[in-house]
Amino acid sequence: MTLMTIRLELGRTRGFAQGDSSHGYEFIAPLTADGHLDAEEWRREKSHCAVRSFRPGQSDRRGMLRHVGQGWRFDYLPGRSDDDQPFFKLDRHVIAPGLYVTVTEEDGDQRPFKIVSVTPLRASA
Repeated sequence: MTLMTIRLELGRTRGFAQGDSSHGYEFIAPLTADGHLDAEEWRREKSHCAVRSFRPGQSDRRGMLRHVGQGWRFDYLPGRSDDDQPFFKLDRHVIAPGLYVTVTEEDGDQRPFKIVSVTPLRASA
């Protein structure tokens, strides 16, 4: 199985010169051997591809990773798209620690997020 747990933390932005480890996402996604998201495997495992969004001073939000066309997004309310948080060209990115991805957050701003860890999903005991 190629399911991985991926942790993203806010990268350097105006107001956060060093980034912010308390603002980010943890999500489960299938990766290919070369570190790209695997859309075929996602179709088989999408019920496992959950996301947790975390921010200081806010309750965690939980949703799912969705593949729409060529794009990827976090979806928090099924059946609605106004709550979705799309990635910028995630289908072209390698998912590996130290690299960055861009997420359009709920306020409409695109922000950089550093990939801080990519670990195999632990099997349930």
